[in-house]
Amino acid sequence: MDHSGHGMTMDLPPFTLGRGLSWSADPFFLIACLLGLALYGWGVVRLTRRGDKWPVGRTVAFVTGVLSVGLMMCTKLNDYGMVMFSVHMVQHMMISMVSPILLLLGAPITLALRALPTAGRGRKGPRELLLMLLHSRYMRIITHFAFTIPLFIASLYALYFTPLFDFLMGSQVGHIAMMVHFLAVGVVFFWPIMGVDPGPHRPGYLMRILELFAGMPFHAFFGIALMMASSPMVETFKNPPASLGIDALSDQNAAGGIAWAFSEVPSVLVLLALLFQWYASEERQARRTDRAADRDGDKELEAYNAYLASLNTRGG
Repeated sequence: MDHSGHGMTMDLPPFTLGRGLSWSADPFFLIACLLGLALYGWGVVRLTRRGDKWPVGRTVAFVTGVLSVGLMMCTKLNDYGMVMFSVHMVQHMMISMVSPILLLLGAPITLALRALPTAGRGRKGPRELLLMLLHSRYMRIITHFAFTIPLFIASLYALYFTPLFDFLMGSQVGHIAMMVHFLAVGVVFFWPIMGVDPGPHRPGYLMRILELFAGMPFHAFFGIALMMASSPMVETFKNPPASLGIDALSDQNAAGGIAWAFSEVPSVLVLLALLFQWYASEERQARRTDRAADRDGDKELEAYNAYLASLNTRGG
């Protein structure tokens, strides 16, 4: 299918799920997905050969995340998404809110730091450069909630309700750039919240939950705005090809419903992950305390008992 010109794909038949899921690869995303899987696989194999363990769950999460991007961008969902607002909104929500969570649960940065070799004294290899980036001022800024939350919100309102969206949809390069932007925004928004990989900001669990829920209502409001509109609001989707047999306003209402419904999905996923991490962290802390008590023979308890005994002696 041709994504050039103004984004119209004239010969598409009416949408069905079967047609949407048929193969139609975008070369950029196909190569990016294969490269991501290959690099992650290399890291896991390297650790395994060294005798180190890497959780299977993390590998499954990362692979599922990459496949979710591939599903959106390497099937005819991508072709239909050029001319149907509802299908485009599924792409946007998946790539900005589901794929990033799955990729982050795979802990790719932790894997890279463990798998990449150190360059040696006074030299800078990929591992050293990655550490420099993680500790850079730039990374501190773009992962701070004062930056990520407004960016997350602007990616909806400033994009769809201005001519920028139509400009980007007018070319294949613009469309790819927009989808990469959605993925990147999702990653930097959820990265500090998920807390699986190391990063410049690591707020406490309660703060992470607050950050999560600070951004989500704006997705719901955006969806409601689309559902309540009395006329098509985005130029690209105002005149869908006749072959699709759809009404632009009905399709926009469906897109709004998708945006509204999707705002709940990542909230539940991330909240479950956070609660699990919180519980695991408390368990680890309890085990550390128990081990410390075993090592020092409960010296703290003995000292406290001695203190109570001294108080009794004084009282006597």
